[in-house]
Amino acid sequence: MSDTPRRALKPGLAVQLVLVLSIAILPLGLISVYQTLKVLEERRALSETALLEQTQQAVAASREVIGSAVSSAEALAITVAAFRSDIRACEAVMGRIVEESPLYMFAGFVNRDLQLVCSSRGEQRDLGNLDVIRAELGSAQTEIQMQPLAFLGGAASVNVMVPVFDNGTFLGKVLIAVPISALNTSLSGRAPDVDLVLFQSRGEIIATQDFTDDRRSVLPRNVGLETLALRARHTFRGSNREGLERDFAVVPIVDGRVFALGSWAPRSRSLVLPGYEEAFALYFPIIMWVIAIVVAYVGVHRLVIRHVRRLRSWMRLYTAGRADLDQARLDNAPEELEVVAEAFRAMTRNLTEQDRRREEDLQEKTVLLREVHHRVKNNLQLIASIMNMQIRATGSNEAKRLLRRVQDRVMALSTIHRYLYLARKLSMVRADKLLNEIIQQLVIVGTLDENGHQIKMATEFDAIEIDPDQSVPLSLLAAEAGMNAVKYSGVIKGGEAWINIALKKIEGDAVCLSVVNSRAPADTGATGDVQDGLLDGSGLGSRLIESFVMQLNGTLEVNDLPERYELHVTFPRVWHDRDDEEDTTADELMA
Repeated sequence: MSDTPRRALKPGLAVQLVLVLSIAILPLGLISVYQTLKVLEERRALSETALLEQTQQAVAASREVIGSAVSSAEALAITVAAFRSDIRACEAVMGRIVEESPLYMFAGFVNRDLQLVCSSRGEQRDLGNLDVIRAELGSAQTEIQMQPLAFLGGAASVNVMVPVFDNGTFLGKVLIAVPISALNTSLSGRAPDVDLVLFQSRGEIIATQDFTDDRRSVLPRNVGLETLALRARHTFRGSNREGLERDFAVVPIVDGRVFALGSWAPRSRSLVLPGYEEAFALYFPIIMWVIAIVVAYVGVHRLVIRHVRRLRSWMRLYTAGRADLDQARLDNAPEELEVVAEAFRAMTRNLTEQDRRREEDLQEKTVLLREVHHRVKNNLQLIASIMNMQIRATGSNEAKRLLRRVQDRVMALSTIHRYLYLARKLSMVRADKLLNEIIQQLVIVGTLDENGHQIKMATEFDAIEIDPDQSVPLSLLAAEAGMNAVKYSGVIKGGEAWINIALKKIEGDAVCLSVVNSRAPADTGATGDVQDGLLDGSGLGSRLIESFVMQLNGTLEVNDLPERYELHVTFPRVWHDRDDEEDTTADELMA
């Protein structure tokens, strides 16, 4: 992984500061949350306690009504057991109970055969057909039930049934009916913000503040009244059947038989915390964390980050080549960062001065090196001119031929130094342009074979850069092979003489120089002797070519075919660091 992705994954100073401050504030935040939760629990407990007390106070009148009915029924049970055979006395007692208490609408004695023996209305009847209270009348336990009775006119009533015993024998039950309106009235207006419901242990509703079809909407969701009756006096929080969150309180009215259920919305205010203070206490740790992070971020950004970013921008400008940073200043930076900025400015001044001196030295050395190439080129051209004078003064054709070959080699060296003198960049040499100069020199010398036939010259060079150390042996190799091909190319029957010179990139960052010339199948004489010499190692040309190949650390391949002669040299390139500046060609500079 490179450095850039690593830096991208590493959090910045601001993010690290946020993490550090978050860890530092975390204990305080946890303590604050814990204390807030304790306060909320206390507030909830106070709310539930207050609901329990209000429910108990609100159903006090209902408790008195039901308790009075139970007590009266128990007293009548004792009286009826004494004179149950005296019907008139029994009816008189029942009638007096109803007359003295306006809350009672009926009182009577039902024997175990479900026969109404005596009543406050002075009637007897068979109650066996009343399925709604048949089981309760036959039970030997006290029962309280809300059920309209047909013989009472169908009015809704709370029926209190107390068993009558004589020496342990169950005789029947005393029945006292209390109109439901009396209980509903006792609940109304007692606690306006509390929804009240009276229910019996079997889960049946006895009375409510608003005895309508919607009376069950105030009951808790997913909890039955019979389940609440099992837990007796208690409080809990949940949702009613309308989906609203409520606090519930259950208070027993008649132990084990009748209970009151009160509910209200959780208190938004309490003695401990008002509503807005409760919310503030709950979110205070988050608010404190946000404020601390904002203050720390703004402070660090103003005191550190913005100055560090400016220093970074200076460094990038300097890296991009801008050196005039001596007047760059930070804006009200701390002393420590001012010291860093001054150290950076001093460093840029020193580096700029060193770069200037190095550039001057490099320029001076470049000028000297170009002058060396220029002088060498002039000297080689002078030598070539002297040799040309010697060639004209020599009468021997063999001597002229040998001197001309030497002159061609000297001109090849002169061409190399001429190219290096004119090149803008000396660290690398464009081999294709250099070889093109060599080939042009061959064209200037002449492209006629020994018999005076015109030779067709073709080149194909890839754009290849090589080390200057490789340029000399490569140029001399190309010149030697090219002159050999020019001199000994043959004319193919029905065609013409030709020479193909190519410089190609091949796999493995290697270069291949190919020189291929035509030859007549029946060629004899010097052509076969010299070019065959490249195969058997005889002759000066072959030795020079092999020497140049060795200097290039390459390999030589020669194919002597009937109609053409091929020479292939493969060598590796030598790499050096270099800039991206494009070379100026020799043609452009000479123009």
